[in-house]
Amino acid sequence: MAYETENPAEAIGRTMGRVVRGGHIGRRIGLGVVAVVLAWTAMSSFARVQPGQVGIRVNNIAGGVSPNSLPVGWYFAPPGTHIYEYPVFTRTYTWTGSTTEQNTTDESFNFQDKNGLSLKADVAVSYHVDPARASILFQRYRTDMDAIIAGPLRNAIRNAIVERAAQLGVEEIYGSHKAELIATAQARVEKFFEPVGLQVEQIYWAGNIVVPPAVLSQINAKIANEQAALAAQANVATATADAEARVAKAQGDAKAIQVEAEAIRTNPEIVKLRAVEKWNGVLPTYTGGAAPMPFLDVK
Repeated sequence: MAYETENPAEAIGRTMGRVVRGGHIGRRIGLGVVAVVLAWTAMSSFARVQPGQVGIRVNNIAGGVSPNSLPVGWYFAPPGTHIYEYPVFTRTYTWTGSTTEQNTTDESFNFQDKNGLSLKADVAVSYHVDPARASILFQRYRTDMDAIIAGPLRNAIRNAIVERAAQLGVEEIYGSHKAELIATAQARVEKFFEPVGLQVEQIYWAGNIVVPPAVLSQINAKIANEQAALAAQANVATATADAEARVAKAQGDAKAIQVEAEAIRTNPEIVKLRAVEKWNGVLPTYTGGAAPMPFLDVK
């Protein structure tokens, strides 16, 4: 069988053409990949500070924190740079025992009274960050706002409540000192975070303080007894006041009679005057002989 031989020069030319054509396609694919990588890098090198937030630029490679806060807008953030956001408007967070609200775990606060009785309560906090000191806040805790709420802020509030509650009895915590307890905790937490720019606006009970049922029954019974005693005291005071009023009236009446009797004794004409004042002007139908007219000593 005869075979047709190919000119070596033509074969080499065709091979080089395939290589050139293949190289051209490869270069196009390579350029496309490079363009995608560059576009992705460019897009990922910018970060936005959202409205209501303030940004803190952090260089994770060099470990530097920008001292100047970033207002709302887009900023160049190349690889190794991260921008943290802190709220400059009022936000509220509630640590609650309910597992259907913010979290699926019980976050309520546990503390004790001065006698070691365990109590429990939901607590809420309203706060915002001072833009001028946002970088100080980050340098202190090196984390985002959610982590600060879950860690340092929660711990500070819990410690403040625990310290004050340990000086009070359960009846005071549940009653007369309930507002004072949370106000004292707020003052301490405000003072603690103010230097680093976290402004604690308000801390408040987010519900009733949970007291063991047996203790709560005793407190309610004592309150009921105190209310009954106050009612009884009020009744006694009312009765005493009524009796004193009657005594005063009687004394006044007796004094009036005494004065009138003395007046009659010293001036008998008063009797005749009173008779004339009460007379209706009608003379008796019958009078006896030379008897004088009734009440009138006519001579």
